[in-house]
Amino acid sequence: MPVRPVLSFWQIWNMCFGFLGLQFGFALQNANVSRIFQTLGASVDAIPSLWIAAPLTGLLVQPIIGYCSDRTWTRLGRRRPYFLVGALLASVALIAMPRSGALWIAAGLLWMLDASINVSMEPFRAFVGDQLGPAQRPTGYSMQSFFIGVGSVVASSLPWLLTRTGVSNEATAASGLAAVPDSVRYSFDLGAAVLFLAIGWTVLRTREYPPETLHGFRDSLATPEPPLAITTDRGQRAKGLFWAALGVAGLATVTVAHLDKQLYLVGGGALVWGLALLVHHLTASAGFFGTVMRDMEHMPHTMRRLIPVQFFSWLALFAMWIYTTPAVTQVHFHSTDPASAAYNDGANWVGVLFSAYNGFAALAAVIIPFMVRRFGLRRSHLLNVWLGGAGFLSIAFIRDPHWLLLSMLGVGFAWASILSIPYALLSDSVPSEKMGLYMGIFNFFIVIPQLVAASVLGFLLKTLFGGAPVRALTLGGVCFLIAGLLALRVPEPGDPPRTISG
Repeated sequence: MPVRPVLSFWQIWNMCFGFLGLQFGFALQNANVSRIFQTLGASVDAIPSLWIAAPLTGLLVQPIIGYCSDRTWTRLGRRRPYFLVGALLASVALIAMPRSGALWIAAGLLWMLDASINVSMEPFRAFVGDQLGPAQRPTGYSMQSFFIGVGSVVASSLPWLLTRTGVSNEATAASGLAAVPDSVRYSFDLGAAVLFLAIGWTVLRTREYPPETLHGFRDSLATPEPPLAITTDRGQRAKGLFWAALGVAGLATVTVAHLDKQLYLVGGGALVWGLALLVHHLTASAGFFGTVMRDMEHMPHTMRRLIPVQFFSWLALFAMWIYTTPAVTQVHFHSTDPASAAYNDGANWVGVLFSAYNGFAALAAVIIPFMVRRFGLRRSHLLNVWLGGAGFLSIAFIRDPHWLLLSMLGVGFAWASILSIPYALLSDSVPSEKMGLYMGIFNFFIVIPQLVAASVLGFLLKTLFGGAPVRALTLGGVCFLIAGLLALRVPEPGDPPRTISG
Protein backbone atom coordinates (compact mmCIF):
# COMPACT_ATOMS: atom_id res chain seq x y z
CA MET A 1 0.00 0.00 0.00
CA PRO A 2 1.29 3.53 -0.74
CA VAL A 3 2.11 5.99 2.01
CA ARG A 4 1.01 9.61 2.17
CA PRO A 5 3.47 11.93 0.38
CA VAL A 6 5.66 14.16 2.54
CA LEU A 7 4.56 17.77 2.12
CA SER A 8 6.89 20.77 1.96
CA PHE A 9 6.98 23.57 4.51
CA TRP A 10 5.02 25.91 2.22
CA GLN A 11 2.38 23.28 1.46
CA ILE A 12 1.78 22.89 5.20
CA TRP A 13 1.83 26.69 5.54
CA ASN A 14 -0.91 27.11 2.92
CA MET A 15 -2.94 24.29 4.47
CA CYS A 16 -2.94 25.96 7.89
CA PHE A 17 -3.08 29.63 6.83
CA GLY A 18 -6.87 29.74 7.15
CA PHE A 19 -6.46 29.30 10.90
CA LEU A 20 -5.04 32.84 10.97
CA GLY A 21 -8.47 34.12 9.97
CA LEU A 22 -10.43 31.73 12.17
CA GLN A 23 -8.46 32.76 15.20
CA PHE A 24 -8.79 36.42 14.29
CA GLY A 25 -12.54 36.04 14.74
CA PHE A 26 -12.22 33.75 17.75
CA ALA A 27 -9.82 36.13 19.52
CA LEU A 28 -12.04 39.15 18.95
CA GLN A 29 -14.91 37.15 20.44
CA ASN A 30 -12.93 35.98 23.47
CA ALA A 31 -11.45 39.38 24.30
CA ASN A 32 -14.55 41.52 23.75
CA VAL A 33 -17.82 39.60 24.20
CA SER A 34 -17.91 40.00 28.00
CA ARG A 35 -17.21 43.70 27.48
CA ILE A 36 -20.05 43.99 24.93
CA PHE A 37 -22.46 42.18 27.24
CA GLN A 38 -21.56 44.40 30.21
CA THR A 39 -21.83 47.54 28.07
CA LEU A 40 -25.34 46.49 27.04
CA GLY A 41 -26.38 45.98 30.66
CA ALA A 42 -25.43 42.43 31.71
CA SER A 43 -24.40 41.84 35.33
CA VAL A 44 -21.15 40.00 36.09
CA ASP A 45 -22.84 36.87 37.44
CA ALA A 46 -25.11 36.70 34.35
CA ILE A 47 -22.22 36.69 31.88
CA PRO A 48 -21.57 32.90 32.00
CA SER A 49 -25.16 32.09 30.97
CA LEU A 50 -24.88 34.53 28.05
CA TRP A 51 -21.66 32.82 26.97
CA ILE A 52 -23.49 29.49 26.79
CA ALA A 53 -23.79 29.91 23.02
CA ALA A 54 -20.12 29.07 22.54
CA PRO A 55 -20.12 25.56 24.02
CA LEU A 56 -23.65 24.64 22.94
CA THR A 57 -23.03 25.46 19.30
CA GLY A 58 -19.80 23.47 19.42
CA LEU A 59 -21.61 20.51 20.96
CA LEU A 60 -24.28 20.56 18.25
CA VAL A 61 -22.37 21.72 15.18
CA GLN A 62 -18.99 20.00 15.31
CA PRO A 63 -20.06 16.33 15.25
CA ILE A 64 -22.65 17.06 12.55
CA ILE A 65 -20.10 18.86 10.39
CA GLY A 66 -17.53 16.11 11.02
CA TYR A 67 -20.02 13.40 10.06
CA CYS A 68 -21.12 15.26 6.92
CA SER A 69 -17.63 16.25 5.79
CA ASP A 70 -16.47 12.62 6.03
CA ARG A 71 -19.21 11.83 3.49
CA THR A 72 -18.77 14.88 1.23
CA TRP A 73 -16.97 15.04 -2.09
CA THR A 74 -17.32 18.03 -4.43
CA ARG A 75 -15.19 19.91 -6.93
CA LEU A 76 -13.76 21.76 -3.90
CA GLY A 77 -13.05 18.52 -2.01
CA ARG A 78 -14.54 17.24 1.24
CA ARG A 79 -13.49 19.81 3.88
CA ARG A 80 -13.04 23.05 1.90
CA PRO A 81 -16.75 23.68 1.14
CA TYR A 82 -17.32 23.90 4.90
CA PHE A 83 -14.39 26.31 5.25
CA LEU A 84 -16.08 28.72 2.83
CA VAL A 85 -19.62 28.54 4.23
CA GLY A 86 -18.41 29.01 7.81
CA ALA A 87 -16.17 31.93 6.81
CA LEU A 88 -18.99 33.79 5.05
CA LEU A 89 -21.45 33.43 7.94
CA ALA A 90 -18.84 34.27 10.60
CA SER A 91 -17.85 37.45 8.73
CA VAL A 92 -21.47 38.63 8.68
CA ALA A 93 -21.83 37.95 12.43
CA LEU A 94 -18.60 39.81 13.23
CA ILE A 95 -19.82 42.93 11.43
CA ALA A 96 -23.27 42.84 13.06
CA MET A 97 -22.48 41.90 16.67
CA PRO A 98 -20.85 45.12 17.99
CA ARG A 99 -23.67 47.12 16.37
CA SER A 100 -26.30 45.35 18.49
CA GLY A 101 -28.82 47.72 20.01
CA ALA A 102 -29.87 45.36 22.78
CA LEU A 103 -28.37 42.61 24.92
CA TRP A 104 -30.59 39.88 23.46
CA ILE A 105 -29.48 40.75 19.92
CA ALA A 106 -25.80 40.52 20.91
CA ALA A 107 -26.44 37.17 22.62
CA GLY A 108 -28.20 35.85 19.50
CA LEU A 109 -25.37 36.98 17.23
CA LEU A 110 -22.89 35.18 19.49
CA TRP A 111 -24.78 31.98 18.67
CA MET A 112 -24.42 32.72 14.96
CA LEU A 113 -20.76 33.70 15.24
CA ASP A 114 -19.70 30.69 17.25
CA ALA A 115 -21.71 28.23 15.14
CA SER A 116 -20.16 29.67 11.96
CA ILE A 117 -16.62 29.48 13.32
CA ASN A 118 -17.27 25.86 14.30
CA VAL A 119 -18.48 25.03 10.78
CA SER A 120 -15.01 25.97 9.51
CA MET A 121 -12.88 24.95 12.49
CA GLU A 122 -13.87 21.30 12.85
CA PRO A 123 -12.98 20.38 9.22
CA PHE A 124 -9.66 22.24 9.62
CA ARG A 125 -8.65 19.80 12.37
CA ALA A 126 -9.58 16.81 10.21
CA PHE A 127 -7.89 18.47 7.19
CA VAL A 128 -4.45 18.09 8.78
CA GLY A 129 -5.17 14.44 9.60
CA ASP A 130 -6.25 13.87 5.99
CA GLN A 131 -3.28 15.52 4.30
CA LEU A 132 -0.35 14.61 6.55
CA GLY A 133 1.14 11.28 7.56
CA PRO A 134 1.76 10.46 11.24
CA ALA A 135 5.33 11.82 11.19
CA GLN A 136 4.22 15.26 9.93
CA ARG A 137 1.02 15.67 11.96
CA PRO A 138 2.72 17.23 15.02
CA THR A 139 4.26 19.78 12.64
CA GLY A 140 0.86 20.46 11.05
CA TYR A 141 -0.88 21.00 14.37
CA SER A 142 2.01 23.15 15.61
CA MET A 143 1.69 25.24 12.43
CA GLN A 144 -2.00 25.72 13.24
CA SER A 145 -1.00 26.82 16.74
CA PHE A 146 1.47 29.28 15.22
CA PHE A 147 -1.22 30.91 13.08
CA ILE A 148 -3.62 30.90 16.01
CA GLY A 149 -1.03 32.81 18.01
CA VAL A 150 -0.19 35.29 15.27
CA GLY A 151 -3.83 36.00 14.45
CA SER A 152 -4.75 36.47 18.06
CA VAL A 153 -1.85 38.82 18.80
CA VAL A 154 -3.23 41.35 16.34
CA ALA A 155 -6.94 40.70 16.88
CA SER A 156 -6.89 40.83 20.67
CA SER A 157 -5.02 44.12 20.77
CA LEU A 158 -6.93 45.83 17.94
CA PRO A 159 -9.24 47.95 20.17
CA TRP A 160 -6.20 49.16 22.15
CA LEU A 161 -4.25 49.90 18.97
CA LEU A 162 -7.15 51.77 17.36
CA THR A 163 -7.67 53.80 20.53
CA ARG A 164 -4.04 54.90 20.41
CA THR A 165 -4.58 56.13 16.83
CA GLY A 166 -7.46 58.34 17.95
CA VAL A 167 -10.52 56.10 17.49
CA SER A 168 -13.12 56.64 20.23
CA ASN A 169 -13.06 54.24 23.16
CA GLU A 170 -16.18 55.69 24.83
CA ALA A 171 -19.09 53.36 25.59
CA THR A 172 -21.70 56.04 24.93
CA ALA A 173 -23.44 56.94 21.68
CA ALA A 174 -24.32 60.47 20.54
CA SER A 175 -27.81 59.91 21.94
CA GLY A 176 -26.34 59.34 25.40
CA LEU A 177 -27.34 55.67 25.50
CA ALA A 178 -24.89 52.82 26.14
CA ALA A 179 -23.19 51.66 22.93
CA VAL A 180 -20.20 49.52 22.07
CA PRO A 181 -17.14 51.78 21.50
CA ASP A 182 -16.02 52.54 17.95
CA SER A 183 -12.66 50.92 18.76
CA VAL A 184 -14.44 47.57 19.18
CA ARG A 185 -16.77 47.97 16.20
CA TYR A 186 -13.97 48.80 13.76
CA SER A 187 -11.90 45.92 15.14
CA PHE A 188 -14.71 43.49 14.33
CA ASP A 189 -15.00 44.92 10.80
CA LEU A 190 -11.30 44.30 10.18
CA GLY A 191 -11.64 40.84 11.71
CA ALA A 192 -14.41 39.92 9.27
CA ALA A 193 -12.21 40.83 6.31
CA VAL A 194 -9.15 38.96 7.59
CA LEU A 195 -11.19 35.86 8.44
CA PHE A 196 -12.71 35.57 4.97
CA LEU A 197 -9.52 36.33 3.06
CA ALA A 198 -7.30 33.95 5.06
CA ILE A 199 -9.70 31.03 4.67
CA GLY A 200 -10.07 31.87 0.99
CA TRP A 201 -6.29 31.57 0.62
CA THR A 202 -6.32 28.02 2.04
CA VAL A 203 -9.26 27.03 -0.18
CA LEU A 204 -7.51 28.29 -3.32
CA ARG A 205 -3.95 27.13 -2.51
CA THR A 206 -4.55 23.56 -1.33
CA ARG A 207 -5.93 20.33 -2.73
CA GLU A 208 -7.54 17.26 -1.18
CA TYR A 209 -7.14 13.56 -1.88
CA PRO A 210 -10.19 11.81 -3.39
CA PRO A 211 -11.71 9.32 -0.91
CA GLU A 212 -10.42 6.25 -2.76
CA THR A 213 -6.87 7.63 -2.72
CA LEU A 214 -7.04 8.74 0.92
CA HIS A 215 -8.36 5.42 2.22
CA GLY A 216 -5.75 3.54 0.18
CA PHE A 217 -2.78 4.99 2.09
CA ARG A 218 -1.07 2.56 4.42
CA ASP A 219 -1.04 5.12 7.25
CA SER A 220 -4.80 5.68 6.94
CA LEU A 221 -5.30 2.69 9.18
CA ALA A 222 -5.52 3.52 12.88
CA THR A 223 -2.75 2.54 15.27
CA PRO A 224 -3.73 -0.75 16.97
CA GLU A 225 -5.57 -0.07 20.22
CA PRO A 226 -5.68 -2.22 23.36
CA PRO A 227 -8.91 -4.22 23.67
CA LEU A 228 -11.68 -2.60 25.67
CA ALA A 229 -14.23 -4.32 27.84
CA ILE A 230 -17.47 -4.64 25.84
CA THR A 231 -20.51 -3.00 27.39
CA THR A 232 -23.47 -5.42 27.47
CA ASP A 233 -27.02 -4.38 26.58
CA ARG A 234 -27.87 -4.54 30.28
CA GLY A 235 -24.88 -2.37 31.11
CA GLN A 236 -25.87 0.15 28.42
CA ARG A 237 -29.41 0.34 29.82
CA ALA A 238 -28.10 0.71 33.35
CA LYS A 239 -25.86 3.60 32.28
CA GLY A 240 -28.77 5.34 30.60
CA LEU A 241 -31.02 4.93 33.64
CA PHE A 242 -28.27 6.14 35.97
CA TRP A 243 -27.61 9.35 34.01
CA ALA A 244 -31.31 10.04 33.49
CA ALA A 245 -32.04 9.57 37.20
CA LEU A 246 -29.07 11.76 38.11
CA GLY A 247 -30.32 14.47 35.78
CA VAL A 248 -33.85 14.38 37.20
CA ALA A 249 -32.46 14.50 40.75
CA GLY A 250 -30.28 17.48 39.84
CA LEU A 251 -33.17 19.39 38.26
CA ALA A 252 -35.37 18.66 41.27
CA THR A 253 -32.66 19.81 43.69
CA VAL A 254 -32.20 23.12 41.86
CA THR A 255 -35.98 23.69 41.90
CA VAL A 256 -36.66 22.69 45.53
CA ALA A 257 -33.59 24.42 46.99
CA HIS A 258 -34.10 27.55 44.83
CA LEU A 259 -30.53 27.37 43.56
CA ASP A 260 -29.09 29.40 40.70
CA LYS A 261 -31.14 28.74 37.55
CA GLN A 262 -27.93 28.33 35.57
CA LEU A 263 -27.49 24.98 37.36
CA TYR A 264 -30.46 23.62 35.42
CA LEU A 265 -27.99 23.19 32.57
CA VAL A 266 -25.98 20.58 34.49
CA GLY A 267 -29.04 18.53 35.43
CA GLY A 268 -30.51 18.93 31.96
CA GLY A 269 -27.29 17.77 30.35
CA ALA A 270 -27.16 14.61 32.47
CA LEU A 271 -30.81 13.87 31.67
CA VAL A 272 -30.32 14.33 27.91
CA TRP A 273 -27.26 12.05 27.94
CA GLY A 274 -29.15 9.36 29.85
CA LEU A 275 -32.07 9.54 27.43
CA ALA A 276 -29.68 9.35 24.45
CA LEU A 277 -28.15 6.16 25.88
CA LEU A 278 -31.59 4.64 26.41
CA VAL A 279 -32.84 5.56 22.93
CA HIS A 280 -29.72 4.09 21.37
CA HIS A 281 -30.11 0.90 23.44
CA LEU A 282 -33.79 0.47 22.56
CA THR A 283 -33.68 1.33 18.87
CA ALA A 284 -30.14 0.46 17.67
CA SER A 285 -30.71 3.39 15.32
CA ALA A 286 -28.76 3.93 12.13
CA GLY A 287 -27.83 7.23 10.49
CA PHE A 288 -26.09 10.12 12.18
CA PHE A 289 -27.35 9.52 15.73
CA GLY A 290 -26.62 5.81 15.74
CA THR A 291 -23.17 6.33 14.19
CA VAL A 292 -22.19 8.93 16.78
CA MET A 293 -23.43 6.81 19.70
CA ARG A 294 -21.67 3.65 18.46
CA ASP A 295 -18.43 5.47 17.78
CA MET A 296 -18.55 7.10 21.21
CA GLU A 297 -19.04 3.67 22.79
CA HIS A 298 -16.08 2.26 20.86
CA MET A 299 -13.87 5.35 20.88
CA PRO A 300 -10.09 4.71 20.87
CA HIS A 301 -8.39 4.16 24.22
CA THR A 302 -6.19 7.21 23.59
CA MET A 303 -9.28 9.41 23.26
CA ARG A 304 -10.72 8.02 26.51
CA ARG A 305 -7.54 8.95 28.35
CA LEU A 306 -7.48 12.41 26.77
CA ILE A 307 -11.05 13.25 27.85
CA PRO A 308 -10.23 14.29 31.46
CA VAL A 309 -7.16 16.17 30.25
CA GLN A 310 -9.34 18.17 27.87
CA PHE A 311 -12.05 18.67 30.48
CA PHE A 312 -9.83 20.40 33.02
CA SER A 313 -7.84 22.31 30.38
CA TRP A 314 -10.90 23.85 28.74
CA LEU A 315 -12.62 24.52 32.05
CA ALA A 316 -9.63 26.71 32.88
CA LEU A 317 -9.65 28.43 29.49
CA PHE A 318 -13.35 29.21 29.61
CA ALA A 319 -12.94 30.72 33.08
CA MET A 320 -10.26 32.99 31.59
CA TRP A 321 -12.36 34.09 28.62
CA ILE A 322 -15.39 34.86 30.77
CA TYR A 323 -13.76 36.50 33.78
CA THR A 324 -10.49 38.14 32.78
CA THR A 325 -12.20 41.40 31.79
CA PRO A 326 -14.27 41.78 35.00
CA ALA A 327 -11.32 40.56 37.12
CA VAL A 328 -8.70 42.91 35.67
CA THR A 329 -11.01 45.93 35.54
CA GLN A 330 -12.02 45.35 39.17
CA VAL A 331 -8.67 44.38 40.74
CA HIS A 332 -6.14 46.27 38.64
CA PHE A 333 -8.14 49.25 37.33
CA HIS A 334 -10.50 49.58 40.33
CA SER A 335 -13.73 49.93 38.34
CA THR A 336 -16.87 47.87 37.81
CA ASP A 337 -18.77 50.53 35.82
CA PRO A 338 -18.71 49.70 32.07
CA ALA A 339 -19.37 53.37 31.23
CA SER A 340 -16.30 54.65 33.10
CA ALA A 341 -12.99 55.52 31.47
CA ALA A 342 -11.11 53.27 33.95
CA TYR A 343 -13.22 50.24 33.03
CA ASN A 344 -12.71 50.75 29.29
CA ASP A 345 -8.97 51.32 29.77
CA GLY A 346 -8.88 48.05 31.71
CA ALA A 347 -10.92 46.24 29.06
CA ASN A 348 -8.48 47.46 26.40
CA TRP A 349 -5.60 46.20 28.54
CA VAL A 350 -7.26 42.77 28.68
CA GLY A 351 -7.09 42.82 24.89
CA VAL A 352 -3.36 43.49 25.16
CA LEU A 353 -3.00 40.61 27.64
CA PHE A 354 -4.88 38.26 25.32
CA SER A 355 -2.69 39.45 22.48
CA ALA A 356 0.36 38.74 24.61
CA TYR A 357 -0.61 35.18 25.53
CA ASN A 358 -1.30 34.44 21.89
CA GLY A 359 2.03 35.95 20.90
CA PHE A 360 3.75 33.75 23.45
CA ALA A 361 1.73 30.83 22.01
CA ALA A 362 3.16 31.53 18.56
CA LEU A 363 6.65 31.40 20.11
CA ALA A 364 5.74 28.24 21.99
CA ALA A 365 4.50 26.61 18.77
CA VAL A 366 8.07 26.86 17.46
CA ILE A 367 9.56 25.47 20.68
CA ILE A 368 7.07 22.64 21.32
CA PRO A 369 8.36 20.32 18.53
CA PHE A 370 11.81 20.47 20.16
CA MET A 371 10.27 19.80 23.58
CA VAL A 372 8.43 16.80 22.15
CA ARG A 373 11.64 15.34 20.75
CA ARG A 374 13.36 15.84 24.11
CA PHE A 375 10.62 14.95 26.60
CA GLY A 376 7.90 13.21 24.58
CA LEU A 377 4.32 14.36 24.02
CA ARG A 378 2.98 13.64 27.52
CA ARG A 379 5.69 15.30 29.57
CA SER A 380 5.83 18.29 27.22
CA HIS A 381 2.10 18.80 27.72
CA LEU A 382 2.46 18.54 31.50
CA LEU A 383 5.20 21.18 31.55
CA ASN A 384 3.23 23.56 29.34
CA VAL A 385 -0.12 23.40 31.14
CA TRP A 386 1.67 23.74 34.50
CA LEU A 387 3.20 26.96 33.18
CA GLY A 388 -0.34 28.05 32.37
CA GLY A 389 -1.49 27.11 35.86
CA ALA A 390 1.27 29.20 37.40
CA GLY A 391 0.24 32.12 35.19
CA PHE A 392 -3.40 31.92 36.31
CA LEU A 393 -2.52 31.61 39.99
CA SER A 394 -0.21 34.63 39.83
CA ILE A 395 -2.98 37.01 38.64
CA ALA A 396 -4.51 37.18 42.13
CA PHE A 397 -1.20 38.34 43.65
CA ILE A 398 -0.06 40.87 41.04
CA ARG A 399 -1.21 44.47 41.46
CA ASP A 400 0.65 46.28 38.65
CA PRO A 401 -1.28 45.42 35.45
CA HIS A 402 1.91 45.55 33.38
CA TRP A 403 3.30 42.56 35.30
CA LEU A 404 0.31 40.53 34.14
CA LEU A 405 2.22 40.15 30.88
CA LEU A 406 4.48 37.72 32.75
CA SER A 407 1.41 35.69 33.74
CA MET A 408 0.45 35.53 30.08
CA LEU A 409 3.79 33.93 29.21
CA GLY A 410 2.74 30.77 31.01
CA VAL A 411 -0.79 30.92 29.61
CA GLY A 412 0.64 31.19 26.09
CA PHE A 413 2.65 27.99 26.43
CA ALA A 414 -0.39 26.18 27.80
CA TRP A 415 -2.60 27.46 24.97
CA ALA A 416 -0.16 26.39 22.24
CA SER A 417 0.17 22.96 23.81
CA ILE A 418 -3.59 22.46 24.19
CA LEU A 419 -4.09 23.31 20.52
CA SER A 420 -1.48 20.85 19.23
CA ILE A 421 -0.34 18.01 21.48
CA PRO A 422 -3.75 16.39 22.23
CA TYR A 423 -4.51 16.30 18.50
CA ALA A 424 -1.11 14.80 17.73
CA LEU A 425 -1.76 12.13 20.37
CA LEU A 426 -5.23 11.44 19.02
CA SER A 427 -4.87 11.48 15.23
CA ASP A 428 -2.73 8.34 14.98
CA SER A 429 -5.41 6.29 16.76
CA VAL A 430 -8.25 7.33 14.41
CA PRO A 431 -8.96 5.71 10.99
CA SER A 432 -9.00 8.15 8.07
CA GLU A 433 -12.59 7.39 7.05
CA LYS A 434 -13.77 8.56 10.50
CA MET A 435 -11.30 11.41 11.02
CA GLY A 436 -13.92 14.17 10.76
CA LEU A 437 -16.48 12.46 12.99
CA TYR A 438 -13.96 11.54 15.68
CA MET A 439 -12.54 15.06 15.70
CA GLY A 440 -16.12 16.27 16.21
CA ILE A 441 -16.71 13.76 19.01
CA PHE A 442 -13.39 14.74 20.57
CA ASN A 443 -14.61 18.31 20.67
CA PHE A 444 -17.57 17.19 22.81
CA PHE A 445 -15.02 17.13 25.59
CA ILE A 446 -13.94 20.67 24.82
CA VAL A 447 -17.45 22.09 24.90
CA ILE A 448 -18.82 20.03 27.84
CA PRO A 449 -16.42 21.68 30.33
CA GLN A 450 -17.41 25.03 28.86
CA LEU A 451 -21.06 24.19 29.51
CA VAL A 452 -20.14 23.21 33.06
CA ALA A 453 -18.30 26.52 33.45
CA ALA A 454 -21.21 28.50 32.02
CA SER A 455 -23.63 26.88 34.47
CA VAL A 456 -21.48 26.58 37.60
CA LEU A 457 -19.06 29.53 37.65
CA GLY A 458 -21.79 32.16 38.11
CA PHE A 459 -23.16 30.14 41.03
CA LEU A 460 -19.69 29.79 42.59
CA LEU A 461 -19.03 33.50 42.10
CA LYS A 462 -22.06 34.40 44.21
CA THR A 463 -21.84 31.65 46.85
CA LEU A 464 -18.13 30.89 47.36
CA PHE A 465 -16.05 33.58 45.63
CA GLY A 466 -17.66 36.60 47.29
CA GLY A 467 -18.37 38.24 43.94
CA ALA A 468 -14.62 38.36 43.11
CA PRO A 469 -14.07 37.27 39.49
CA VAL A 470 -10.32 36.86 40.06
CA ARG A 471 -11.05 33.76 42.16
CA ALA A 472 -12.50 32.06 39.09
CA LEU A 473 -9.09 32.51 37.47
CA THR A 474 -7.46 30.93 40.52
CA LEU A 475 -9.77 27.94 40.07
CA GLY A 476 -8.63 27.82 36.45
CA GLY A 477 -5.02 27.60 37.58
CA VAL A 478 -5.82 24.59 39.76
CA CYS A 479 -7.60 22.95 36.80
CA PHE A 480 -4.47 23.35 34.67
CA LEU A 481 -2.35 21.62 37.32
CA ILE A 482 -4.79 18.68 37.39
CA ALA A 483 -4.80 18.46 33.57
CA GLY A 484 -1.02 18.19 33.51
CA LEU A 485 -1.02 15.22 35.88
CA LEU A 486 -3.75 13.47 33.91
CA ALA A 487 -1.75 13.85 30.69
CA LEU A 488 0.75 11.32 32.01
CA ARG A 489 -1.93 8.61 31.68
CA VAL A 490 -2.30 9.05 27.90
CA PRO A 491 -0.47 6.53 25.68
CA GLU A 492 1.93 7.97 23.12
CA PRO A 493 2.28 6.74 19.52
CA GLY A 494 4.63 3.77 19.58
CA ASP A 495 3.76 2.65 23.11
CA PRO A 496 3.12 -1.11 23.21
CA PRO A 497 -0.59 -1.97 23.45
CA ARG A 498 -1.82 -3.05 26.88
CA THR A 499 -5.00 -4.85 27.73
CA ILE A 500 -7.31 -2.56 29.70
CA SER A 501 -10.66 -2.91 31.37
CA GLY A 502 -12.27 0.34 30.26
